[in-house]
Amino acid sequence: MPPLRAVLAAGHEVALVVSQPDRRRGRGPALSPSPVKEAALAAGLPVTDRVDDVLDTGAELGVVVAFGRLIKQHVLDAVPMVNLHFSLLPRWRGAAPVERAILAGDAETGVCLMSLEAGLDTGPVHRCEPVAIDPDESAAALRDRLVELGTALLVDELAGGLSPPRPQEGEATYAAKIEQDDLLLDWARPAEELERVVRVGGAWTTAGGRRLKVHRACAHRVTGDGVSVPTATGPLELLEVQPEGRPRMAAADWARGAGVASGRPLAP
Repeated sequence: MPPLRAVLAAGHEVALVVSQPDRRRGRGPALSPSPVKEAALAAGLPVTDRVDDVLDTGAELGVVVAFGRLIKQHVLDAVPMVNLHFSLLPRWRGAAPVERAILAGDAETGVCLMSLEAGLDTGPVHRCEPVAIDPDESAAALRDRLVELGTALLVDELAGGLSPPRPQEGEATYAAKIEQDDLLLDWARPAEELERVVRVGGAWTTAGGRRLKVHRACAHRVTGDGVSVPTATGPLELLEVQPEGRPRMAAADWARGAGVASGRPLAP
């Protein structure tokens, strides 16, 4: 967890780390800790999954990063907190700001450090840093860049004292959690939209009665190395896929084995 490690490396005392409860993260029954819990335990820090435990720490400030739960007002009254959020607020408040920015075709996004309120990402902003979104960039790659940028921003703000917060300005939009239906490739949609779905991660369709995951695809340039599928506006070239029950593979290799012709609609 880069922000936690960076805060510790900068010499700040961390009284307590609050993480999500251990969960199943694979197919087996075993429970696994979150990455931030693993990092905290490795650093010898106390960890809990109960937010109210911060009330007994005497902490002067709480730092929230991708926690996924609202903090109640009585906790914020006792321990003021800042939140590192991966969008240019007030655009894309909520659970999936990186994914929603890509799906919407946004040209830029960014990271904001804001004062936490009981509402959903409504607090005043201390500082924001914008970044351009590369047209080929996956959500995972973009998130990695934002984490690096946000970590540096957080450490810098803590070192110099928080910049005076200013109210968020502009129209708020909300980044709802990504559901399976959001990731279904509907071939009646424009190719550019479907490419963005693939970039989010987890895109899927069906072919020959079986689910097919699509890991890489391209709409804005056809390489000839993949499998072209017609859409509402032109071809989407599938480059890397994963048939149900099989590993990831080049789409061309899958198509040869499955008898799928490039340039023809996929038979569901």
